[in-house]
Amino acid sequence: MRTVSLALSPPAAGSANYGCSGAGKEGSLARRDIKGVVDFAYLEGFAAGDDDVIDEVLALFREQSAIWGAMLAPDHEGWRDAVHTLKGASRGVGAGQLGDVCQACEGEGVSGLTKVRDALDEALSDIAAYAHERALKSLKAPGKSPQTPPSGSGG
Repeated sequence: MRTVSLALSPPAAGSANYGCSGAGKEGSLARRDIKGVVDFAYLEGFAAGDDDVIDEVLALFREQSAIWGAMLAPDHEGWRDAVHTLKGASRGVGAGQLGDVCQACEGEGVSGLTKVRDALDEALSDIAAYAHERALKSLKAPGKSPQTPPSGSGG
């Protein structure tokens, strides 16, 4: 099993792909549902197009986001650590807007947590739509089986 660290370099300035259209039908996830808050071209480039690395990094980000998201409450003593960790990890997967919101929250304090939670939800929505699109493509590709995300069993 390959180990992937989420402590990746942030995307280069100006590389974020924020111009995608997010108009899509509710309940159906596909590329048309991607709002552009995650720069998947950055992630694909960083992973050198390796589908396994892309899938693993996104699965790790989703798993860790469940933990960090639960800590994003003003009364949770670890909220600052969660925001800081989320900032680096989000930039590593190409979610630059989320990273920027986390950085602002580090300066603003608890008043920025709502923005962080909202930005995290948007990034996870884009990631879900992207993963769905990749699964659809893998079903159509001859000789390729769809990628199944880990069940969250921890290993």
